[in-house]
Amino acid sequence: MSEETLDDIAATIAERASSAGRTVAVAESLTGGMVASALARAEGASEWFRGSVVAYSSEVKHDLLDVPEGPVVSEPAARAMAGRVRELLGADLAVALTGSGGPDPQDGQPPGTVYMAAAGEPGGEEVLRLDLEGEPGEICGAAAKEALLWIAARLQADQEDARVGSGPGRRGGTE
Repeated sequence: MSEETLDDIAATIAERASSAGRTVAVAESLTGGMVASALARAEGASEWFRGSVVAYSSEVKHDLLDVPEGPVVSEPAARAMAGRVRELLGADLAVALTGSGGPDPQDGQPPGTVYMAAAGEPGGEEVLRLDLEGEPGEICGAAAKEALLWIAARLQADQEDARVGSGPGRRGGTE
């Protein structure tokens, strides 16, 4: 069985976002727009994909996405990026990626160190650290895939919460 491509995962996101009535936005650094590109190609993207900010330079992260002073390859930077892009683009769910793609370390982090953050619904605020291996292009591709899989998983959980919450006497996701 072949491995899922970015477009395959984006198609799943499209289906889930559309059926849940959720909008999605992304802020990318090391992936340089790979996540946004896959989302934009998915069916019905104009209905659920709010857009993306590709903030490759540290200055853009600080100035546009309100990343606090200090290292940009960090949990606080990813958290700020996700929260700010959600606010800027008016999305229900935003995911951000920042990391060291290599070949050299960045901000004291070895190549392959990636921070992904999510803000909004479903799922609230969350930050994950990934430690990926490979050449810079492989790291970027793997990080983009992980971000898309995470968006798809959060939207799946949203659908499951809605089903569980629909029964009598159960607390739903809209309370």
